[in-house]
Amino acid sequence: MAEHVPEKAPSTEAVLDWHEGDMPYSRAFDDHFYCRSDGRLECGHVFLSGNDLPTRWQRATPFRIAELGFGTGLNLCETWRQWRETAPDDASLHFTSFERFPMARADIKRALAHWPEIERERAILAEKWPDAPAGRVEINLEPRVHLTVVCGVALESLGQETTPVDAWYLDGFAPSRNPDMWSVELMGEVFRLTVPGGRFGTYAAAGFVRRNLANAGFIVERRPGFSGKREMLCGQKPE
Repeated sequence: MAEHVPEKAPSTEAVLDWHEGDMPYSRAFDDHFYCRSDGRLECGHVFLSGNDLPTRWQRATPFRIAELGFGTGLNLCETWRQWRETAPDDASLHFTSFERFPMARADIKRALAHWPEIERERAILAEKWPDAPAGRVEINLEPRVHLTVVCGVALESLGQETTPVDAWYLDGFAPSRNPDMWSVELMGEVFRLTVPGGRFGTYAAAGFVRRNLANAGFIVERRPGFSGKREMLCGQKPE
């Protein structure tokens, strides 16, 4: 199944509105890019805690995180911030994200300006972000921290990957707005590209998302969601 793209969506760049000051809203998918209460804290609750981080990156070998939906770069910046504070000195982080509509530099800077906690990361990301992101964007953010953003349709992009990862952030737009980012085919690719014992976390808790992850082979766990949301999902690939 091909990833659904709304008819009026552009082929490359995100088309945005701005709500409540600096909160980006996708007109293509009719959805906000992150939780309206606090996207940075949601990242910690859903993606880092859901993947048992930072506990699992306490090692010298490279730790690999992959993400569906780069968006504003918020998950990268918050992960990177916590990495700097907790990872061993000789550790390295490889963060790979798959994004259909990459944002412009000015929009990333504006969206992330809300959080002074990640100002350092925001400034470096914006400085190094390409003027016209396309294809495979490779950025050395700092020593031992590398970012890859693969621009294009997620299912096609994942199908070309071969390096398995330790942790997945499943952060596409809401399943009701963009169901193909949660399809059984895509979850199968996520499973294939996960190391034995690797994990995923997602804010999504829709029944078909849970079933697709389980059918792909993951052991799926329900946990309380962020900011009053009843549930989120996380899980593990059997070792």
